[in-house]
Amino acid sequence: MSNLPPLNTETIWAILDDKIDDITVNQLVWYYLGYRYDSSSEKWDNSEVAQEWRDEYQKPPDFIDSRPATVKLTRSIPTENKQLLKEKLGFKGYKIGEFGPRQTRRATAANWLLSYLQQNSDKFE
Repeated sequence: MSNLPPLNTETIWAILDDKIDDITVNQLVWYYLGYRYDSSSEKWDNSEVAQEWRDEYQKPPDFIDSRPATVKLTRSIPTENKQLLKEKLGFKGYKIGEFGPRQTRRATAANWLLSYLQQNSDKFE
């Protein structure tokens, strides 16, 4: 996971525009949740992951494939940040017929990452 794109608005747009593959989207969320893969032991280290995630997911979940994991991700976004994609990026959503569960889950991941960026960056306005 050392070759992840930087967490910035360009990356968020690339997720929404499907220019970043699902594996990388998952890896970004895993990274910022605190999951780290130890290649020498070939195991996940979740010692930096918040207890509420670690209790339910010892290993990082596939947010694109798992509805329950995505629901938990959605619920973990602070209320004041739920509309950041619209408010900060002007994202209008997907058009009818152009989206399904995969796009919705990618948008949830993008919103969670944007919320993380908002909470953890002095530079984001």
